[in-house]
Amino acid sequence: MPEGRFIAACVQMRSGREPLANRDAAVAGVREAVAAGAHYVQTPEMTSLVERSRTAMFERVRAQEDDPTLAALRDVARETGAVVQIGSLAIRNGEKIANRAFLIDGQGEIVAAYDKLHLYDVDLPNGERWRESATYTGGACAIVADTALAPIGLGICYDIRFPALFRALAEAGASILTAPACFTQQTGEAHWHVLHRARAIETGSFMISAAQGGRHEDGRDTYGHSIIVDPWGRVIAEADGAEPGVILAEIDLARVAEARGRIPALQHARPFTVERVGRCS
Repeated sequence: MPEGRFIAACVQMRSGREPLANRDAAVAGVREAVAAGAHYVQTPEMTSLVERSRTAMFERVRAQEDDPTLAALRDVARETGAVVQIGSLAIRNGEKIANRAFLIDGQGEIVAAYDKLHLYDVDLPNGERWRESATYTGGACAIVADTALAPIGLGICYDIRFPALFRALAEAGASILTAPACFTQQTGEAHWHVLHRARAIETGSFMISAAQGGRHEDGRDTYGHSIIVDPWGRVIAEADGAEPGVILAEIDLARVAEARGRIPALQHARPFTVERVGRCS
């Protein structure tokens, strides 16, 4: 393809409780995407394991150097030459677990790793209660990774609700922003599309997010609808519902410069203070 253009793909999954089965599904999805022409392939958050029980998670997770999904997807990237972004893996990290994304180049080398910054501690109206901080360690820094295709900013799921993070990634040079997810059905129906379109519009960037979808073995329901949004906020590819599968879209990086030229919001930001009452001085 011409320079500045490439095919991006999202692998939508329904990961369960068995890491090796999830590994095989992820490998198959990446191979399918590459066979369809993808140069960059992204998998969802918690590619290797979706498990509600903290005890059961600790029985199955491994340290980074021993993780079978990471090793397998590095091999696939090396064999195919594709850039592979693992949305995240559950990685043993002391007394807790890291929710860690990996960006792998076409030689199978890890060029970036990112631990999810914002932990999902919420009580939803339907009675769902999530306390990620009880199981996971939060990250400490944001990551923009340079790849042969484009600079990519890494986010994970709940991170997408924090626009300052995505603005900072764009200001640091990212043309592609990502938030691979295991979004709940309830919040996905309400907010998934608008959040992705907003982050793309605010920053003049592509947003690419692979998702988990459907009823998982641990009983949770996730929204699916893996999505690719262009810098003008247009949805250019979307999974049709929650079933596992692959979506693809052509990425033309000239659209980033075009959108940022039309609405130069990244350049127009000004420092300010907030006054609770009274007047600014």
